[in-house]
Amino acid sequence: MAKYYVQSGTLRCVVSAESPRRAALWAVHRAMQQILPIDEAAPADSDDQARRGKGHSVMVLGGTIQTSERGYGSSDGASMPTFEIVTEWNQLVNTLDRLEGLLR
Repeated sequence: MAKYYVQSGTLRCVVSAESPRRAALWAVHRAMQQILPIDEAAPADSDDQARRGKGHSVMVLGGTIQTSERGYGSSDGASMPTFEIVTEWNQLVNTLDRLEGLLR
């Protein structure tokens, strides 16, 4: 898996993923867990805790999500509309919820 630098709004993270799109999905997942905890038993990420300790209470997504294998702000990366990635993330979460319901 490749390492991607993902940024959008105030969110900046490094993600290992199979593609830029999957890296963007994981970054959206991390941002959304701040307000919609999916797994309440899971401990908070140490990077997120450190960021919050420095006065950044919530990661806020911008209109696009940029991914690059070279670093933040690199011109060779991919740019995707945040709405499109959040919509796909929502579909994945809903599908997992339905599957969990079927297993009960």
